[in-house]
Order: sequence, then C-alpha cells, then structure tokens
Amino acid sequence: MKTHLAAVGSVVGSAVLTAGALLGAPAASAQTTAYPTTPFDVTYGASYVRGTLTWYNRSVGVEGTLRAVGCRRAWFGAYSASHSQLDVKSTSTKCDVTYPIKTLLNADVPGGAAYVIVCLDDANANPLKCERYYRP
Repeated sequence: MKTHLAAVGSVVGSAVLTAGALLGAPAASAQTTAYPTTPFDVTYGASYVRGTLTWYNRSVGVEGTLRAVGCRRAWFGAYSASHSQLDVKSTSTKCDVTYPIKTLLNADVPGGAAYVIVCLDDANANPLKCERYYRP
C-alpha cells in the first residue's frame, strides 16, 4: 500500500509541477490585427486628392493630400451597405497649394462603412470628379 501511495504522490506531484510551470510561463503576446486600407486617387486636370482610407470597425480614417491648381476642395462621404449616408467631411476651399488631409469619418453602424465616396470639388463645392471606394 505504501508503494501505491508513493506512486500516486509522485504522479500528483508531477502534475502539480507541470501545471505550476505552465502557469508561471509568460503569456503569449497578443497580436494586433492591422486594419484594412485602400489607396484613393481622384485627379482632375492638374489637381488631385490622394491618400489612404483606413477601415476601422465604426469609422474610416482619411489621410492624404489635396493638390489644388486654381481653387479646389476635397470631399469625403461614408455610406452604409444600405446606401445611407453616415458622415461627410470636406476641406475648406484651397487655392494653388498642396494641403495635407487627416480626418475621421464616423460610421457608427454594425460592420462600419461599406464604401466611401471621394470627390474633388470646385471652389463652390460643386463636384468635378468623384470615385467610390469599397471596404476591402
């Protein structure tokens, strides 16, 4: 009987030691998933708006450049899968300048924005050219 208890004690001791070693092991580092991105480029004559859309869960980041030859504006609209407008942002009118753009479009619906429309407008906010970019 003594031998049996010693064997059981040895197995239990090994199990406790193994569990202790696992519990004391450093946790695996959490990996962050990069958000998908989409490049955009809307060019009209010598003017353009270019950059990258970053598709977050409930918003879309816009980062890029407006090059205005004459007077131009950049316009961005986020839309749901049912084509409802979720948010709109634009620059003010810029004339004969290269201007950095960094903004966030709210898309507070399940799944976020389905697509973004990017427009290059004239000085009076009339669209000269627009492109639609879908969530990847």
